[in-house]
Amino acid sequence: MSFRLQPSAPARPNRCQLFGPGSRPQIFEKMAASAADVINLDLEDAVAPDDKPEARRNIIQAIGDIDWGNKTLSVRINGLDTPYWYRDVVDLLENADERLDQIMIPKVGCAADVYAVDALVTAIEAAMGRKKKIALELIIETAAGIAHVEEIAASSPRLQAMSLGAADFAASMGMQTTGIGGTQENYYMAREGQKYWSDPWHWAQTAIVAACRTHGVLPVDGPFGDFSDDEGFRAQALRSATLGMVGKWAIHPKQVALANEIFTPSEAAVTEAREILAAMEEAQRTGQGAAVYKGRLVDIASVRQAEVIVRQAELIAK
Repeated sequence: MSFRLQPSAPARPNRCQLFGPGSRPQIFEKMAASAADVINLDLEDAVAPDDKPEARRNIIQAIGDIDWGNKTLSVRINGLDTPYWYRDVVDLLENADERLDQIMIPKVGCAADVYAVDALVTAIEAAMGRKKKIALELIIETAAGIAHVEEIAASSPRLQAMSLGAADFAASMGMQTTGIGGTQENYYMAREGQKYWSDPWHWAQTAIVAACRTHGVLPVDGPFGDFSDDEGFRAQALRSATLGMVGKWAIHPKQVALANEIFTPSEAAVTEAREILAAMEEAQRTGQGAAVYKGRLVDIASVRQAEVIVRQAELIAK
């Protein structure tokens, strides 16, 4: 283990992030009543240019008027390559209730992008005397973003979560697909006449997880575009969870339950993790460095794996 210990990520549930456009305030109450851990009210891609000022006003009003319970409440601003983003930040922090927890920055390409938003947020908080410090989350969805992912993960103490945005990422990389997540028809291997479909997002997800875990940030999987394909969503979410991601976006309400199911450790997994911890505790009590659990060797590395599962379960149960 490095002398510089890996910091812990924020201790909050983040199994599902439910998105909804700011131009549709009629759905805000339903979003608040959902089982999602995080609500993302959107000012970016889901809102037409002419509707952005009204969407901004809708969101500002809803932040204070709606009971969001104990959910993390976040607003996705427009990209830094647009003329909208600074007004999103200024209007939100000068006019919205302090119930707002977080701002999501799309299409982050380098640490300087995060610095720019951080500097503006810091100035407005000081000017307005805001007591709650706004957290940041961001989306890696460009070739530049994945190339600079580690410096981005280390860019701000405000940073709490990072997601992969598959659609814009595919466009930026020049990938020959119009799919949003999941396996792709032409990305396969063949053997003895059988085709085996792989996952073209896997390497980018792994890079994001590594950068996030190095710097104490929550790694989150992004959207799965075909909300009629429950099994496809489930398959991608299971892969993401196995890689170390803590949750996934929902672009449709029906995806919330799927994400919560997959990113909540099962009772069997939690029971096994607790039994491994107990077995190792007994081994250490008797002066042994390892133990045998159900016919397999477990050691201190097994303890760290088991602790992750137990912590997840305890956090969700709060």
